[in-house]
Amino acid sequence: MRQIPGAHGRRTAAVVTLALALTATLHQPAGAEPQSLPEVRAELDRLYHQAEVATEKYNALDGKVTRQQKRLGTLRAQVTSAERKLSRLTGLAGAAARSQYRGGAVPAEVQFALAGDPERALDNASLARQAQLATNRRIKALSLAEEELRTRGDEAADELKRLRRNRGSLDSHRRTIRTRIDAARRVESRLERKQRRELAALERRTADEAQAEWVRSGVLDSAGTEGSTAGRKAVAFATRELGKPYVWGAEGPDSYDCSGLTSQAWLAAGVGIPRTSQEQWRLLHRVPVTKMRPGDLIIYNADASHVSLYIGDGRMIHAPRPGRHVTEAPAGSMEILGVVRPDA
Repeated sequence: MRQIPGAHGRRTAAVVTLALALTATLHQPAGAEPQSLPEVRAELDRLYHQAEVATEKYNALDGKVTRQQKRLGTLRAQVTSAERKLSRLTGLAGAAARSQYRGGAVPAEVQFALAGDPERALDNASLARQAQLATNRRIKALSLAEEELRTRGDEAADELKRLRRNRGSLDSHRRTIRTRIDAARRVESRLERKQRRELAALERRTADEAQAEWVRSGVLDSAGTEGSTAGRKAVAFATRELGKPYVWGAEGPDSYDCSGLTSQAWLAAGVGIPRTSQEQWRLLHRVPVTKMRPGDLIIYNADASHVSLYIGDGRMIHAPRPGRHVTEAPAGSMEILGVVRPDA
């Protein structure tokens, strides 16, 4: 079974070596020998991988920012409510204080001693006592309202600070994504039409070789052929999305990135799953690659930066990278980290 690290460790090392060689070549003076297609492919893989890593970080943070914005709105509403409550209690406390002032604030036992009518004095004392207790309750409620207002205000201020920091990080990830994609497109733009065809053929040949080696390992011998009810719905959804463009950060309905497609496919099946490939790998139930079935998610690369939906017979559907479309491809054409099952 082909996993990370595994039978393809040498190939990965070779790709890294080629990428380093290409980086050096890019800094050669004008007139240097043109790059080989394997070197170009290695450089494109490196740049698009970096863009995908930044995309998944962006997606995770984008979800967090959305939740923070919602919480900040809730906290601000709570602050407004606490302010109204404090204003009302302040008014009541002021009215009570004025009433006591007009009554001379004479203690109940003194009023009883000085009263000519003992029964009336008892009534007055009882009323005075009730008024005193009511005043004390208002003062206590006022104190609690002031504390609540301070707490909610501090929470809102802290949440706003965190939100601003995360928005800054979003901008940083966005710049990284665009920088890597622009660099990859510049590399591609230097290729002639014939070279592009040859590069595409090289990519297909490499993918087919990886798939053949993966199948020869016997990984599919005990793999499931029938998905669960939800798994079949997820596969049906992904199949309908074939041909739609890859757009980083997108989760439909017109375009997708890799985890946007898988999360929406399973949402259409009635199962909510994490938004990013890293969180899908971290939180969903893991199953052996040899036991995977249609609907399961295949996680790729050591950093869990890519994900696809397994559809059976050694095939998967995924949103590959910028410039490509949602497509069906050999499931073993990339380095497999593992498999997760959303409805385990």
